[in-house]
Amino acid sequence: MIEKTDKRLRAHQFRDRLRQAMTQQAVTQSALARTIGVDRSTISQLLTGDGARLPNAQVVGECAAALGVSADWLLSLSERPETAANLLAASLSLTAAPRALVDEQIFAWHREAAGYKIRHVPAALPDMLKTREFLQWEYSPHLGRTTEQAINASEDRLTWMRAASSDYEMALPLYEMESFARAEGYYRGLPADIRLAQIDRFQELAETLYPRLRLYLFDARRVFSVPVTVFGPLMAVLYSGRHYIVFRDRERVRALTDDFDALVREAAVTARSLPALLEDLRSEIS
Repeated sequence: MIEKTDKRLRAHQFRDRLRQAMTQQAVTQSALARTIGVDRSTISQLLTGDGARLPNAQVVGECAAALGVSADWLLSLSERPETAANLLAASLSLTAAPRALVDEQIFAWHREAAGYKIRHVPAALPDMLKTREFLQWEYSPHLGRTTEQAINASEDRLTWMRAASSDYEMALPLYEMESFARAEGYYRGLPADIRLAQIDRFQELAETLYPRLRLYLFDARRVFSVPVTVFGPLMAVLYSGRHYIVFRDRERVRALTDDFDALVREAAVTARSLPALLEDLRSEIS
């Protein structure tokens, strides 16, 4: 049920908020009058009147635009003075993404969310779970001399994850794991010894870090997800290839959390059944 506000009180709040916005923006009555195209006496009346009448919608909108606040806030329909554009800018940001996780921004997000559950859909296999040999095969053709930096960054994150208080849930397509094991598609040319060692690494981490680390494989013919990481209730980060798109507003973080949880519910291979699948894939390679 919508709570009704007394007209006289709303008019008083309008005058108070208009005065507050003018003070914060250091805008005089004369300057505001010139900006919105009215007489100075009109602004004076808006600020000093004691009646229950509010100005018309055009005047309210012009004042809001001139002062960089929302009309809803001036009218006490919202407690947020920011405009819709400013709210969106505050809740959505774009951050450059390097070829590998060598930037400090990713690590900073993990530290910020320490103690919360972190949900992750990687672009391929999770970098922080890969062996050094696998990372060298994958990144050397693209990064050259900075490959070692990328490897050290990934190892640092795994070391941090082992000691952190966060729980990690990761979900990726089943075909990604199968293509890796069979050296198909993106993984064509990956030597068998590297694949075997990587499967052993997955087995070891699945055993030693469970239940703080849980890896799920979903059937991409039934469900789909873009690469995304949800850092507890704090933020959700989409990976576009060259940028991270960061959402911090509650509704979008909640929606992307629900999307991830749906992947887990629909998982073809659960965290508990993953070791059996890895053993089967290892047998294929051997």
